[in-house]
Amino acid sequence: MEGMTRTTTGAPHHTALVTGATSGIGEAFARALPARTDLLLTGRDAAKLDRLEAELPAAGRRVETVAADLATDAGLDAVSARAEAFGVDLLIANAGVGPFGDFLQASEESLRQTVAVNVMAPVVLTRRLLPGMLDRAKAARRRAGLIVVSSNAGFVPVPRLAAYAASKAFDLSLTEALAAELAGEPVDVLALCPTATRTRFAARSGFGGGNLPGAEDPADVARAALGALGRMRTLVRGPLSGLLLSGPAFARAALAQTLALALPRR
Repeated sequence: MEGMTRTTTGAPHHTALVTGATSGIGEAFARALPARTDLLLTGRDAAKLDRLEAELPAAGRRVETVAADLATDAGLDAVSARAEAFGVDLLIANAGVGPFGDFLQASEESLRQTVAVNVMAPVVLTRRLLPGMLDRAKAARRRAGLIVVSSNAGFVPVPRLAAYAASKAFDLSLTEALAAELAGEPVDVLALCPTATRTRFAARSGFGGGNLPGAEDPADVARAALGALGRMRTLVRGPLSGLLLSGPAFARAALAQTLALALPRR
């Protein structure tokens, strides 16, 4: 999105929080971040977090983990408190869930969890952590970063993934609005919209044990997102979906920026 670029120093962030870090795109982010970036990793799989904590340290690098369920207030409190103490300057809100199947066949519990993890967790963590991230960025004359993982599904209604697609539409709209609101602040904001990716999401959602043909490697998605941060506001992945949706993504970002300038501040 050439018209929505921002200047970035290109310097790696000091400290990153990655949610949903125990598999898929979240784990790929943890492995793709520069060795100079300290890591705070969270997820529900404590054993996998322990393995990552043992694998990822480098000379002078801190790697810490917190096992937490972001669908709960206790989990959000634990992660946000650790992140603030860790001095996070890059937040990667990646954790996501969602049941596959007819909406009326989904349990209320699974729908509540989808909204809690995909919608409320990014909202709460971003609201709690961004003020400190901005303060630290200003004091250090650096830029903070925010990556929210949405989806191609955030652009369209998807039958049998109704709640998931709706939650990702929320994530996309929230991130686009934040990018426009924070245009004058020392923070780069990116909505990441992957296409089908080789993760455990399909199996966990009930879609099936395999991945869709042509599904991307999560490592490629993570590297592309880190490279796009500070250069665009929305990154749409996929050979076909990227072509079809990049234009609408640019138009949405431009409209958000126009509205940010036109609407009065309180």
